[in-house]
Amino acid sequence: MKVGIFKISSKLDSLTEYENAVIEYLDKYNHEIFIDIELFKNLSLKKYKQLLDITKIDVLFTIGGDGTLLRAIPLVKDSNVPVLGINTGQLGFLTSVNKESLIKGLDMFFNKKYMLIKRTLIELKTSPEIFEITSFPYALNEVAINRKNSTSMLSIKTTINQKLLTTYWSDGLIISTPTGSTGYSLSSGGPIISPDANAFVLNPIAPHNISMRPLIVPDESEIKIHVTGRSIKHLISLDNRRVPIKNGSSILISKAPFCINTIQLEGDDFFMTLRDKLFWGLDKRNRQ
Repeated sequence: MKVGIFKISSKLDSLTEYENAVIEYLDKYNHEIFIDIELFKNLSLKKYKQLLDITKIDVLFTIGGDGTLLRAIPLVKDSNVPVLGINTGQLGFLTSVNKESLIKGLDMFFNKKYMLIKRTLIELKTSPEIFEITSFPYALNEVAINRKNSTSMLSIKTTINQKLLTTYWSDGLIISTPTGSTGYSLSSGGPIISPDANAFVLNPIAPHNISMRPLIVPDESEIKIHVTGRSIKHLISLDNRRVPIKNGSSILISKAPFCINTIQLEGDDFFMTLRDKLFWGLDKRNRQ
């Protein structure tokens, strides 16, 4: 099998035990390895001459946390290449293989004991256009609008399918996919949504009107936003990418025309992840 390896690291002169273990495993079973430029710069990997090319691989392994997997999305794009996240970080809602059971997880994958989870993305358009966005106008977790260089609230006029919803007076607004519902939106009081739900969440950040609450809408909705405030510019983010946006800009949000396939190993499921990561299973009454 042709396997791509993606990792973000500031240490280019040494590999962690996890990268070494993955590479040794793939070598042992004669899989073809394609590595990203960061790992390629590492002297110990010079024998691997093939740089990561998404068009040449069957699967992409990301080594790190959920943030690493998110950073790989602009590389994967609409290729349909499945992504297996190897979690060497902390929570890891998106990553399927834990560092404590790395070899077992790899065995399960290559023995085809897994299923693909299709994850919806958000597509974003702005007026005026912003190059940093148009180069890859998609987000797997969320799009968020925030203040920049100001303590004043934003005015965020929002319409859904050409019908006025409201004008949020708040520090910002998060538009989240089901995948992103366990990220920024959750920390801002938003609901948790199963990945297979066809929905978006609109979640205001610190709204001035306390009656404002997160709203769930169908993911086929077209969401238009006009944002104004006292600053010349505000911030808009697509997952881990943050770019300034001019005051008075318009934003159009809709469902992306493609999905990202992530790998879920046999025996795992979303609800088990919630119990493990959010400690829902620690209530003593559940053990009776």
